Amino acid sequence: MIGIGLRQVAPGLLPQLPFLHPLQGALHDRLQRVMSDTAQSRRWWTPILLGLAWGLVPCGFLYTAQIKAAETSSLLAGAATMGAFGLGTLPMMVGLGTYSAWLSRDRTSQLFQLGGWITLLIGILTLLRTGDLMVDYAGHLALLCLALALVARPISQLWSYPLRFRRLLGVGGFVLAVAHTVHMLEHSWNWNPAAVRFMLPQHQWGMGAGAIALGLLVPLAFTSTDLAQRRLGPSWRSLHLLSIPAMLLGGLHAIVVGSSYLGSLQVSGRPLVQALLLAGGLLLVLAVRSPLPWRWLHLQRWYTPARTTPEATGRQPTSRCH
Repeated sequence: MIGIGLRQVAPGLLPQLPFLHPLQGALHDRLQRVMSDTAQSRRWWTPILLGLAWGLVPCGFLYTAQIKAAETSSLLAGAATMGAFGLGTLPMMVGLGTYSAWLSRDRTSQLFQLGGWITLLIGILTLLRTGDLMVDYAGHLALLCLALALVARPISQLWSYPLRFRRLLGVGGFVLAVAHTVHMLEHSWNWNPAAVRFMLPQHQWGMGAGAIALGLLVPLAFTSTDLAQRRLGPSWRSLHLLSIPAMLLGGLHAIVVGSSYLGSLQVSGRPLVQALLLAGGLLLVLAVRSPLPWRWLHLQRWYTPARTTPEATGRQPTSRCH
């Protein structure tokens, strides 16, 4: 919902990300054309078909109602919730449709932007109302974005698509890390930093590692612009290599502190396996960034042993003078 709101408010702010929303881009445009053509039909089943497809339309209010309907865990209660939502929004939708038909193109564009701000606000409020689970999700997604940003350039020899979103992934990782920190301060600590003193030493070390990781990401996020890259010159790349220790410290923070769905650090059982998998993933990122595997791949691609024996060439041996 936050992404959809941002695209309505500032269409050029974010690049096209097919994995952000499945109905974004060309697929959404085709669906919109089909629905517009269907709406012109006078058949009796037209309203039913449009109503069934309406749940796929990117709409902040609709998503909120769908989440509420899913909370009921009941077919009838969920249908009643969506029915109440439809009846409650019907007067406003009819009124807006009638009113917008009387407005000029500029006024309609302003109304569309206002809807984007409302969608953005609903997304932020929905995020803030979640519990500790969202704290963990934001932290692990920040690590994932940072890891993808770090391997985007090396793997571009095989797959160049992620390189187009490398900067967005890096800045997105920072934004998620900030959201993770703010969420933790609000939900877990109630804005009382003194709670750190009552934690286990293991968790205190983990919190320290996470704080250092976030601090390392701050200058990287604020210099992730073309202007900063031109002004810093060769120093820009050296500065952004801080993302490697930031990722490692963030991984240490995630492993030591634990989460509500991964469990805290233990020397046995499922938490140990999950901690090893996370550590292995971070080591894999370092391995991908290392030049050694790419040199080996380059040699394997371009080096083919010469076939010099008669059996391999299928020809009779000949003598040559050098």
